[in-house]
Order: sequence, then structure tokens, then C-alpha cells
Amino acid sequence: MTSSSAPQDPAAAPAAPKAAPKDPWDLPDVSGLVVGVLGGTGDQGRGLAYRLARAGQQVIIGSRAADRARDVAADIGHGVEGADNAETARRSDVVIVAVPWEGHAKTLESLREELTGKLVVDCVNPLGFDKKGAYALKPEEGSAAEQAAALLPDSRVTAAFHHLSAVLLKDTSVEEIDTDVMVLGEERADVEIVQALAGRIAGMRGVFAGRLRGAHQVESLVANLISVNRRYKAHAGLRVTDI
Repeated sequence: MTSSSAPQDPAAAPAAPKAAPKDPWDLPDVSGLVVGVLGGTGDQGRGLAYRLARAGQQVIIGSRAADRARDVAADIGHGVEGADNAETARRSDVVIVAVPWEGHAKTLESLREELTGKLVVDCVNPLGFDKKGAYALKPEEGSAAEQAAALLPDSRVTAAFHHLSAVLLKDTSVEEIDTDVMVLGEERADVEIVQALAGRIAGMRGVFAGRLRGAHQVESLVANLISVNRRYKAHAGLRVTDI
């Protein structure tokens, strides 16, 4: 009787062992990257610039008016530079978008060329306000981050830094900010760079929170945090448990 199975080749190499899964906390060294902050003269942008520069990151803040950016940069110190938005985008490896929602689309459209090939981190929260307080707006694209991705097809768009208190970010007497930073994006390598940047700020941790299609929920939660802060006279952030 003959066997239907082919005889084994004694010279065949054994199967390679399966690679161990990548440690999600094994993040890249981002200390040499230049970080630009569009809207760096506003409260949120200024606070992020200060915290990153204080951690040793090279930071450039951008504004429509270069003189205004240079004045604010000098006030921040820690080696922060100021320039107009276009120069900031050109000179930076990573560009954080911290402009007001009302100017979000116009700003990005005007910088499409300068942002080509750049890692863009959108931290804009589309919000409205009425007598009942803050409420979330939903852009046609789904979120501010998705709007950025649509307007910047040749950039690598991520979303992060939405839930941070500008008051704490700017307060030079605050040594650590106890919070997690939700990071969203399409490419793992890009998300990990942003996670690593967040982790350079004392007290913070960058946490992967999904793809850009989930950015609306993250952006919207800021409206809830504003309500929390008003009720409890606080500067609340977020912590993700069990990771």
C-alpha cells in the first residue's frame, strides 16, 4: 500500500519560530525631532510648546504674524523659536495643529505644500457654546482630524493632545501633569512617534486609541470635561486603567 502523503525531506529547514508580539510600550526615540506648533501663540499651543521645550524638545511656534510668534517664543524661553506658520511647517519634522476651530480648514489649506510629507498632529476640538455650556460640533468629514486628513492628502495625519488643560500646561509651577493622551492614527509608526512625544512631558503617557475614524468621540469628550471642570473648579484630565 502506498501512502498519499509526500515523504519529508530530511534536509528541509525547521519552521522559524513565531516572532514575539511587539511591546506596545516600546516607543521610538523622538528627542531629535523638531516640533512645530501652528497656533503656538494661543493658550493650548503655547502650553504644549512650553512643556515639550522644557522636556528638551526643539520647538518652533507658528503664527500668522512672525513678530508675534517671536515675542511669545522669547517669553516661553527654553530655546523655543518663533516664525510664521509657513516657515514653522517647513522647518519641523512633526507639526501640531492647535489653531481655533474656526480657522482650522483655512489654515491647513494654505499650508498644504509646506506640510507635504510631514507628520501632522491635530489637537483641535470643534465645539460650540450656548447658555447650557459647551457642546460638540460634528464636521462634514466626521472630525477635525478627518478634515485635516482630507485637506492634507500628502501628509501623515494623527490626532492627540485634546484633553489637556491649557491652564496647567502654561503654569510654570506645575512640575507634572497627571493625564493620559489619547493618540489616533492610521499608521502604527506615526502613532508611536506621537505617543513618545506625549511621554516626554512629565506625568503624561501616550495611549493608542484607534484610527482616525474614532477621532470625533475623542474631540467631543472635551465638552464633557469642560462641564466637569466648571462643576468641580478643577482642571481634569483622563487616565486609562488596566494598561
